[in-house]
Amino acid sequence: MKGSRPEQAVLTKDTDMTKTDETRAVIEAMVDGLNDHRIDDIGEFFTQGFRWMGNQGCGTKTGLKEFQNNWQRPFQAAFSDKTCIDEARLYMGEWAAAFGRQEATHSGEFLGIAPTGKRVEIRYMDFWKVVDGKIVDNWVNVDFAHVAAQLGVDLFNGEGWEAFDRGEKIPPRPGN
Repeated sequence: MKGSRPEQAVLTKDTDMTKTDETRAVIEAMVDGLNDHRIDDIGEFFTQGFRWMGNQGCGTKTGLKEFQNNWQRPFQAAFSDKTCIDEARLYMGEWAAAFGRQEATHSGEFLGIAPTGKRVEIRYMDFWKVVDGKIVDNWVNVDFAHVAAQLGVDLFNGEGWEAFDRGEKIPPRPGN
C-alpha cells in the first residue's frame, strides 16, 4: 500500500489490561446463561443500551429489548435444543473474542425454510466490549449460508467459491 496508512486497532489501543479477569468472568457467565436458554433475565450480562451488531441477515440490535425480541426469541424459535460451544476465547482488558459453533435442531422457520427437524451446526464469531461488569458492545458474525446449506438451500446458487476448491471452476486472477 502506497502513501499513508489508516490507523489500526483504534477501539482497543487504550484497553485497561487490569480488566482481563473481570471480562473473562462476565463472558463465561453469559455463555452459561445462553446455554441455559435464558432470555428474560439475560440483562444480568448486558447494559440496557448495548449494541449487538450482526452480519447481513442477522441485523443490528440496539438495546437489550431488541436483542431479546429480534434475536434471542426468533433464534430459539428456529433452533431448539441448542448448545453454544466456544472453540476458542481470547481476553484482553475490556475485550473478549470467541469463535465456535452452536449445535441445534431446526424446529422452526428459518430464512423462509420450513422446520426440517435436522440437527445443524451454526458457526459464529463474537467480539465483546465489557465495561463495569456488563457487555456494552457485541460484534457478531453468524454463518447463515452454512446453516442454509445444511438445510438443503444454496444461498449462492452454485456460485460460491467452494467450486474453486473442488476443481469445478477456475478461479479468476487479477488482470484477466
